[in-house]
Amino acid sequence: MLKKQMESYISESVIENKIELFKEEKDYVEKHKLLAEDIIIVEKENASRFTDVYIERSNKESEELISEENSAFLSQPIEYLKKNKDEFLYFESRWFELIGVEALSLEVDDVFGTYNAMFGLKFQKKMGEVLKTYLTKELQAEKIGSFSLMFNQGDGLWDVNLALDNIKGFQEDMSLEEAFHLIYHFLFNLVQTIEEDM
Repeated sequence: MLKKQMESYISESVIENKIELFKEEKDYVEKHKLLAEDIIIVEKENASRFTDVYIERSNKESEELISEENSAFLSQPIEYLKKNKDEFLYFESRWFELIGVEALSLEVDDVFGTYNAMFGLKFQKKMGEVLKTYLTKELQAEKIGSFSLMFNQGDGLWDVNLALDNIKGFQEDMSLEEAFHLIYHFLFNLVQTIEEDM
């Protein structure tokens, strides 16, 4: 899936033998030799990845919309979620769609106090063991509440809930933007690893 999505993205993005890519995509494209040799890659700054983002702040209990936000909201510290425990953030970006992630939400867990990311992941049901193995290894899964995984028959997606606190590189003083970059990097590697093991 990732390879197909990347090929599609490349075909839309090459302009005059030049393509702009962020680090994850650049590394992937070079590793899998997806570009003709005469195409020049310009590496883009991470800061511009989520400029097109769509964000909703909603009430956890009622799921009622509080407000819509733009990319400027991402400069807030992630601690915003601890100060507003009754809220969750819903996040849409074409970058998450590129790697097969749907409906990404972020909130603070009421029980464990961890920062949790919840999303749907486009993988077949048979990929459950591989997914579980990867998450167990990468998330220090001996910690209680580090992740949960369930296949949603109706949507054909894996419903994933993972504690950001357990992702290598997580810091509580990071901004929301840095947290979303961390999530993206983690999920890009997950999707790439699983696809290469198939």
